[in-house]
Amino acid sequence: MSTTPLDRVPAWSLAVVAMLSVQLGAAISVGLFDEVGVGGTAWLRLTLGAIGFVLIARPRYWQWSLRELRAPVLLGVVSGLMTLAFLAAIDRLPLGTVVAIEFLGPLTVAALHSRDRRALAWPVLAFVGVVLLTEPWQGTPDLLGIALAAIAAVGWGLYIVITQHVGDRFSGVDGLAISLPVAALVAAVVGVPQSWGNLTVQVLLVAAGAAILLPLIPWTFELYALRRLTKSAFGTLMALEPAIAIVIGAIVLSQAPTALQLVGIACVVGAGVAAERTGHREIELPDLETPTT
Repeated sequence: MSTTPLDRVPAWSLAVVAMLSVQLGAAISVGLFDEVGVGGTAWLRLTLGAIGFVLIARPRYWQWSLRELRAPVLLGVVSGLMTLAFLAAIDRLPLGTVVAIEFLGPLTVAALHSRDRRALAWPVLAFVGVVLLTEPWQGTPDLLGIALAAIAAVGWGLYIVITQHVGDRFSGVDGLAISLPVAALVAAVVGVPQSWGNLTVQVLLVAAGAAILLPLIPWTFELYALRRLTKSAFGTLMALEPAIAIVIGAIVLSQAPTALQLVGIACVVGAGVAAERTGHREIELPDLETPTT
């Protein structure tokens, strides 16, 4: 597998930039909910993102076997459902709360794939931070919002596992050029009916900006990061995301954190940095050959 400039960038920095991009994209997406609905927002973002990846990779789909296409197609289904659930959750709950719940997916991946028992301390510390960020003891919980965030958590965990598998077997962003159109089709089931008749130039411009921030930038960077990080390290490094979501939520959406949530931020940042220091993996050659162009 040939290397690219992104292969020479530290894996942890790719993951951090991806997380910043995800949360900025999520915050921008909130402004589209009133115009095209949650489903319409997800569909527009994924569709525009898919167009971007296809233009970049210019994949020749017919040159891959059905066996080779199976993993990226599955990734597309998971990505589409995860995006729908996540956006529906942030329509009901603060961004930081949703991401804290959603982080339980990567947290589970980190715990299940850790070979060193001592490494389990970092998911535990991250879990404490997630609880402090979520503050489940405050007020009456929105059970539907929590359920949607939990579905997104399952999707995020599966996304990490499948993305690493796809990244090991497809060059560049070829795998994403296969998975993103599938994700867009999944979101289209609810997105097209919601957005039909409301697609103004302004909506499309905002959606294009949101699509660059999520999925174009982060899913590309995460793909390259997962080629050089273990699932355990990447999953625990994602502990930074609830903290980033709290900050973005406060700045962009005026969702100010409490004192306990600030303590939670310190916990998850500490866990994420500690996990990254011991979680590198070597870039592996793909088991399946990617067709040449």
